[in-house]
Amino acid sequence: MSQSELLKTITSITDIMTYLLGAIAGISLLVGGIGIMNIMFVSVTERTREIGLRMSIGGRGKDIMKQFLAESIILSILGGVMGVVLGYLLARLAGSLMSSHAIVKTQSVVLAFIVCFIIGVFFGWYPARKAANLNPIDALRYE
Repeated sequence: MSQSELLKTITSITDIMTYLLGAIAGISLLVGGIGIMNIMFVSVTERTREIGLRMSIGGRGKDIMKQFLAESIILSILGGVMGVVLGYLLARLAGSLMSSHAIVKTQSVVLAFIVCFIIGVFFGWYPARKAANLNPIDALRYE
């Protein structure tokens, strides 16, 4: 094998690993988003009477929607904080085990929080819309 063939092989393996890790990250984001959506659905269901009461005394649907969207964003940002801290600690541990220094770039952390925000809005929108569109009378009757 020549050096160029070896370089092509290593590049090919690196590209495959990059795609594989990207696919795993995408699946993880999807699962996390579905988890947020389920938590928000449970929250809407448990607080149906509260939502009905707020709407019956003049609460607008968009205010209720903002409240539930804010909750889903906070959930996803907290998950992002825990993920960044855990990732940083694991990078430090791996670096110390391999006798090297782990570098965590600010761009990576900012990108992680942007993705968390987008996931929170995207997967929290439907439960928030469901809460905002509840009929106040039916919501007050809900048990």
